[in-house]
Amino acid sequence: MATKPSTNIWIRRQQCPCGDWKCYIKYEGDDQTSASSQQVKTEALSSTSFQEAAFTPYVGQIFKSDDEAFEYYSNFARKNGFSIRKARSTESQNLGIYRRDFVCYRSGFNQPRKKANVEHPRDRKSVRCGCDAKLYLTKEIVDGVTQWYISQFSNVHNHELLEDDQVRLLPAYRKIQEADQERILLLSKAGFPVNRIVKVLELEKGVQPGQLPFIEKDVRNFVRTCKKTVQENDALLTEKRENDLLELLEACKAMAERDVDFVYDYTTDENDKVENIAWSYGDSVRAYTLFGDVVTFDSTYRSITYGLLLGVWFGMDNHGNAILLGCVLLQDETSHSFAWALQTFVHLMRGRRPQTILTDIDSGLRDGIARELPNTKHVICIWHILSKLSSWFSLPLGSQFEEFKAEFNILCHLENVEDFEHQWNLLVARFGLASDKHIALLFSYRASWPFSYIRGYFLARAMTAEFSQSLDTFLKRILSGQTCLQIFFEQVGTAANFGNLTREGMQYMHIKTCMPIEEHARSILTPYAFRVLQHEIVLSLQYATTEMDNGSYLVRHYKKMDGEYLVIWIPEDEQIHCSCKEFEHSGILCRHSLRVFVVKNCFQLPEKYLLLRWRLESSLVPMEDQHALGSSDQCAEAFHSLAASLLTESLISRERFSYVHRELTGLLDHVRSMSLSDEYAVNMAANSVSES
Repeated sequence: MATKPSTNIWIRRQQCPCGDWKCYIKYEGDDQTSASSQQVKTEALSSTSFQEAAFTPYVGQIFKSDDEAFEYYSNFARKNGFSIRKARSTESQNLGIYRRDFVCYRSGFNQPRKKANVEHPRDRKSVRCGCDAKLYLTKEIVDGVTQWYISQFSNVHNHELLEDDQVRLLPAYRKIQEADQERILLLSKAGFPVNRIVKVLELEKGVQPGQLPFIEKDVRNFVRTCKKTVQENDALLTEKRENDLLELLEACKAMAERDVDFVYDYTTDENDKVENIAWSYGDSVRAYTLFGDVVTFDSTYRSITYGLLLGVWFGMDNHGNAILLGCVLLQDETSHSFAWALQTFVHLMRGRRPQTILTDIDSGLRDGIARELPNTKHVICIWHILSKLSSWFSLPLGSQFEEFKAEFNILCHLENVEDFEHQWNLLVARFGLASDKHIALLFSYRASWPFSYIRGYFLARAMTAEFSQSLDTFLKRILSGQTCLQIFFEQVGTAANFGNLTREGMQYMHIKTCMPIEEHARSILTPYAFRVLQHEIVLSLQYATTEMDNGSYLVRHYKKMDGEYLVIWIPEDEQIHCSCKEFEHSGILCRHSLRVFVVKNCFQLPEKYLLLRWRLESSLVPMEDQHALGSSDQCAEAFHSLAASLLTESLISRERFSYVHRELTGLLDHVRSMSLSDEYAVNMAANSVSES
């Protein structure tokens, strides 16, 4: 019996960072686990679709294949309170199998068997009673196309048909889905007996006892079969893992011969077998010199075929794109293995260590970072923590969980450490979680995840929801449909090709305030970084400043929507420091500092506040020259002038407005359907504007 998906070798790690195998993690929004949590709903929907599609078969009805006919008859049987099985098939030399017989599960009679030579032989009563309900299929070839038609059909039963709540328990309809199989195996490994496993599944799915799409006997048989299969195939899997790792090593060696910039390293065990292996690409190493200040290390996936832990290093470029920096495969997740992975990564990146590293919550990984990257700031990505809250607290808190989750989210974003610890104690006391092991775990890691502790760490916007989503998309793209390490290696190589990155050089960036600092920043920053800074510039107009005796400023929103922020201005070398620490956190100036720059009549931002990592000149993909940017400006000015005139004329009457709106809508649809223009087309458009 296949217990795992055959099309993919990667799944989410499901062991809790608290170290207890009995603690199960369900990642909110994860496809695999959401399939498990929604299984009962899926069964209900499937049952509904069965009822809609299961019309009574008839003689002469045609199907494209015998499998299609079997599924159709099976749906009909389930709706009508019985199940079916395949009986005999008839084969010829010319046509192959040309007849299929499907019968009621109670068709025929059991033949008497020789009783085993035991003192108390088992005497099971057979369910077969000679029922004559049947559907016979015959194959024919019409105009060279093979099809199957019903040659005989009978729906006459000599036994009682079952109701809906009984028919679902027939063996033909009791199936354990793959997501449930993984959960059952995990609980079995944690030492849960079968009856407890069934109760846990019922609680997790929110169904009444006995309403799962399978019964306790099925779970017991599945666990027994899996244990037997694992024991029989353990040696084969070990050999396959060794062979695949050796093939991966050979692929790395071959790549290094073709590309001198490709780098890799590996370790071997006492038997000289490949143990751990890491690799990176020339483009990734070069990108690291520009964007290696903040690194995300994702270690949330492991191979279900080999048990290998996958680690992927990511960076963020100046356009906000996730860029792959390297990969590693580890035999285990101990601090020693993580230390080797981090040490090797630094070696592959030519000895340079990142300023900040973002990871999942893992004790072995934390120890490895403390050992190999003692001067690097370690941040636990808040998205990883939030994805575990439901699994950790939904059962003990019950109806209070949503309220807890909302308050926890507020707690994460408090700006002051003292406020965080005070509110944390109140939260723990209010929900009675003082003895909860996960609360203790989170508090012990508090130096790495609440905003109040990490607000001074440089993260380059790697903790935004937008970047988190791009990482998830990137990982799913390289992990989908991989059946062996060789194919995975090739897919990673394709993803590491920076030629596939989005080119944003031609994107026109509108000026919103006409302030000189905005125009100056637009000429230097990438569209991604400029949009973030522009948002802060626009919001800065809503803030008032109060100058202090020492030359500093108190900055506050005119509606007092947030607290006061202290901005320290040092005119000698044009230094500015805000108590919100946004520039130290993201590398982009905050609205409070920008407000003071305006008050100080600064028409350009100092160079040091337009970081190299956010500039156009640092782009991995060649950007368009300044002529192209100027051309875009000309095009935009021309369109703005034309649009203003069109608006003025169209507002004279309702008839004019309706006509203009209708024509512009059609024109917009037509333009969107056109192929993307290149540099030549843009330049031609600019020339046309100039001539007119």
